[in-house]
Amino acid sequence: MHRALQGAAHGLVGRSPAIEDLRRLIGKASRNRLPVLLLGESGTGKEVVARAIHEANPRGQFVPIDCGALVGTLVESELFGHAKGSFSGALADKKGLVELADGGTAFFDEIGDLPLDMQVKLLRLIQERQFRAVGSLQWRTVDLRIIAATHRDLKSEIAKGRFRQDLYYRLNVFALRLPPLRDREGDVPLLVEHFLERARAAGLSWFDPSPETRARLATYDWPGNVRELKNAIERMAAMHSEGNSDIDAALPSALLNQTPSVSLQHLAAAVRLGEGASCEFAVRPASPVLTASESEKNAIERALAAARGERGKAARLLGMGRTTLYRKMKEYGLV
Repeated sequence: MHRALQGAAHGLVGRSPAIEDLRRLIGKASRNRLPVLLLGESGTGKEVVARAIHEANPRGQFVPIDCGALVGTLVESELFGHAKGSFSGALADKKGLVELADGGTAFFDEIGDLPLDMQVKLLRLIQERQFRAVGSLQWRTVDLRIIAATHRDLKSEIAKGRFRQDLYYRLNVFALRLPPLRDREGDVPLLVEHFLERARAAGLSWFDPSPETRARLATYDWPGNVRELKNAIERMAAMHSEGNSDIDAALPSALLNQTPSVSLQHLAAAVRLGEGASCEFAVRPASPVLTASESEKNAIERALAAARGERGKAARLLGMGRTTLYRKMKEYGLV
């Protein structure tokens, strides 16, 4: 495999089938200069994929353009530059982001947020490879790869009159849909290790999350995807570096609130695998009238029964540490 392509592949952490498919498509997209459209939920790593495509066959600079941040009267100047004296404050000629990307890759992040008048100019750029700076009469020709990304449903945006259909078809030459983290089974533990290593490289002290915390991380559905997971690990590392022992407080509140259901899931999985549970033991669905604490207490009682009172085994069934199990047993009067 080409060395650059290996580097691009290594930029995507994970071994799930969804990520392997994405690596393969990145390799295909990198072999030409056709427009690429990246689709997927926020936080799935669209800029990581865009950079991987660029670096797999590197030419020129990679220039990210945040379309959501392009607002007001200076949008056109930011994109295409301006000539000296073209408006108040234009004291000299200025290159725009598109010209900076000449010879390389322009990455239009959140293309669905680009104003309609700029969509027209972007369409010409894709079709003719030409643009004109604000206040200039001269058309300039550029050679660049265009990668666009969005979390929006562009077909719906077209129907609402907020996105040009002709631009959509020009961009949608090579489309890649990025999988949400909840569909990447088995990748969360690898991503956790990756972000822990990055936190240490950034100067934060190393820490090893408890088995209970790792179980929580692995079973949460991460609606904010990889970005949310990255932020959670960074917060935990920062709190640990500051001497705060309660690093779980850095986790999303929704994750902490789902702890009882996580324990039940681990217990059910263990019982299905036959890890010492008697044939009379079965996990019943949590009653909708039970509180979270009552559900957790029931899960602990059943785990202890399945493990015949062996706390270490019960803790493993529940996916939590022995210390945590003992604390919860005291809390619920089970000691």
